[in-house]
Amino acid sequence: MHKRSASPMASDPTPRQSEILDFIRQTLTESGAPPTRDEIAQAFGFRSLNAAEQHLQALQKKGLIKLVSGTSRGIQLRDSVRELMLAAQDSGLPLIGKVAAGSPILAQENVMTTAAVDPATFKPFADYLLEVRGMSMRDAGILDGDWLAVHQQPQARSGQVVVARLGDDVTVKRLKLRGSKAELIAENPDYPPIIVDLKREAFAIEGIAVGVIRASI
Repeated sequence: MHKRSASPMASDPTPRQSEILDFIRQTLTESGAPPTRDEIAQAFGFRSLNAAEQHLQALQKKGLIKLVSGTSRGIQLRDSVRELMLAAQDSGLPLIGKVAAGSPILAQENVMTTAAVDPATFKPFADYLLEVRGMSMRDAGILDGDWLAVHQQPQARSGQVVVARLGDDVTVKRLKLRGSKAELIAENPDYPPIIVDLKREAFAIEGIAVGVIRASI
């Protein structure tokens, strides 16, 4: 288990930097992954990616984020864990470890502990946290050891990051629907897509990703 801890105090950001920080938080909450530089530039009307990069570098120097090289979505919020812990009152979320073959995700044998995280921090609200194993979703900003916040629902749209069950296995991938087939796409070129024939194979959506809690940096 990776230890989660509060981040050190940081210098105050400028108004524009605060707006970008809020945009990163919002994107993480809504899509389960941080934005790309291009998405930041488009959201704030920057004419070049360099302007977005300069703001990100400034936020990193102030200790508010950490930039991870080699991935377009390599932005980690250093204060996200602290904020989530402060927001939690009496509520919490079950942290799910390795899912037993054939058992429901929220079966007792899969629950490792209850984390002091308020479900309402996420939109839509989270039903549970899933401990991520492996780096197949690296370029979506979901890394090995992260806690993925999941909203439980049986359906999802193309493009959403989902928790899907294939037979007895559970995986986290980006969903793409193509008629009678579904593609489960990794955000890492080292992993090929998984093609599912919806008419013949056992397949179910367990939920959608609504946020990520990063291991302490």
